[in-house]
Amino acid sequence: MLVLGIESSCDETGAALISDRDGLLADALHTQIDMHRAYGGVVPELASRDHIRRAVALVDDVLQKAGKTRADIDAVAVTEGPGLAGALLVGNAVAHAIGWALEIPVLGVHHLEGHLLAARLSDPAPEFPFLAVLVSGGHTQILKVERFGHYELLGETLDDAAGEAFDKTAQLLGLPYPGGPAVSALAEKGTSGAIELARPMIHAPNLNMSFSGLKTSVLTAVHAAEDTSDETWRANLARGFVDAVVDVLAAKLVRAMRQTKLKRVVVAGGVSANKQLRARLTDEVRRRKGEIFYPPMRLCTDNGAMIAAAGLARYEAMTPEEREALRRQTGFKVRPRWPLETL
Repeated sequence: MLVLGIESSCDETGAALISDRDGLLADALHTQIDMHRAYGGVVPELASRDHIRRAVALVDDVLQKAGKTRADIDAVAVTEGPGLAGALLVGNAVAHAIGWALEIPVLGVHHLEGHLLAARLSDPAPEFPFLAVLVSGGHTQILKVERFGHYELLGETLDDAAGEAFDKTAQLLGLPYPGGPAVSALAEKGTSGAIELARPMIHAPNLNMSFSGLKTSVLTAVHAAEDTSDETWRANLARGFVDAVVDVLAAKLVRAMRQTKLKRVVVAGGVSANKQLRARLTDEVRRRKGEIFYPPMRLCTDNGAMIAAAGLARYEAMTPEEREALRRQTGFKVRPRWPLETL
């Protein structure tokens, strides 16, 4: 079975082809970072228009790379939500047009489920069950993944996501968008402990987190600085920020491992590419004789491969009656807000 995946939830347009027999055959991605950088963040209307320009061309690109034609596609998987409404509409319009033209089923995929399954495209791939730490620009969650389609939310940020905090800190330091890679690179030059910042809720007995107080702590440090252009100070502040984020996530992961008795961990989402976070979480898990898995680096951010993988898994889990109903469906919807635990 050959599944085409389409991702357009925010500022990346992705397409991929995955086979139930041969795995990921081809993928292609266009990022809008350069376009949004001038505004310091994603502009929804511009994002939607750019998806219109890119989506069909990327589908054709992956077909050519895989040596396939549109007639070879057996199903289309597309991000139904969560995300920007206009951006989601573009991807779904393209996916359902292809589905209707080829008379094949179209599966609406949850964006976060795609991230959770992206690690299963790595080698070796994690087996179920596992703990998942999902860290991205819009979400920071810890989940228990019992099996495909069964996700229990154990804890989440009560305010800003870790990725949002990275972007805000980058702005305060005059670094370019997106903030994650820029802050992480600057932190490499800093000294741990030179500037101590808040770690909200790190000692709270639950698995929830908060990052708005950390942003305020960074802002306070900036206002108190004598010279914010001093490179040593800037690097130390970046290091202090990264250390605070990593400390909170590590503490919550360790607590989750104790509570659930699970020792298999998956870390996913755009922030999972952060070098300091990977090093710390890997150390914490291995010290406890556990296993930790990450998606391939290029599949940490939004991409079509994770959507294709989730779509294939969802189709394989369907009953014959559900598959037939899917083939006969008309119309489509998008879900800008869609809690993962409702799946």
